[in-house]
Amino acid sequence: MRAWLMSLLLIVSIPAFAVSDYAREKKWADEITPGIVVGDPVYLEQANGHKFLGIYTEVAGAKTGLIVVHGIGVHPEWGMISTLRQQLADHGYTTLSIQMPILAVDAQPEAYPPTYPEAVERLRIATNHLKGKGYRNIAIVSHSMGSRMSHAFMAQNPGDIKAWAALGLGGTETYAGIKAPVLDLYGAHDLPVVLSTAKQRSASLKGNVSGKQVVVPDTDHFFAGKEDAMVKAVTDFLDGLGLK
Repeated sequence: MRAWLMSLLLIVSIPAFAVSDYAREKKWADEITPGIVVGDPVYLEQANGHKFLGIYTEVAGAKTGLIVVHGIGVHPEWGMISTLRQQLADHGYTTLSIQMPILAVDAQPEAYPPTYPEAVERLRIATNHLKGKGYRNIAIVSHSMGSRMSHAFMAQNPGDIKAWAALGLGGTETYAGIKAPVLDLYGAHDLPVVLSTAKQRSASLKGNVSGKQVVVPDTDHFFAGKEDAMVKAVTDFLDGLGLK
């Protein structure tokens, strides 16, 4: 009986979710923060005491703060994410690009769902940070795995998130039940998983207030060569909601 009880206690004491590779996060932060020119690095603290990097770019007079969410295994200043956070600020939106949970370099997408609870916590912390700066209009702009993580948050229908621009959402997630306006944005030559589920995502937007699906021609999962079109699609969506 004692052996059985000890086994049960060990099982229930196992964490309910996996946490990010904090050492790898620190390595990213140490590499990118010295080179940040637009915006300021900030560190936001989780309940477990871990502090994760954000890049905050405040725009004077902005009505809306945007949480920018990167994809698998990268960081808040990576490639197209840097383009989004900076150019959306140029268009009049304050941005907060945050470090999301990451795993080992060789971790596959199917390894990431156990990190979603931590991702949700970070999105809530980022939301509260923007609210603390005085923003009552808050929206999310996410990409790829970041969109899947954001889906876990948006599925809870947080009342303080006014809109969600989901770029390159793959997996099995749809927008069914999500009340906030959604932009489903992807490239015409996107990943097979994104293209094969496009019809399901579009169908799930029926009934969504101001929800729409937009395809950017002649580009891939990262909107290579069409970054301006990517930014325009996002700003047109947000501007059309009166968030600017």
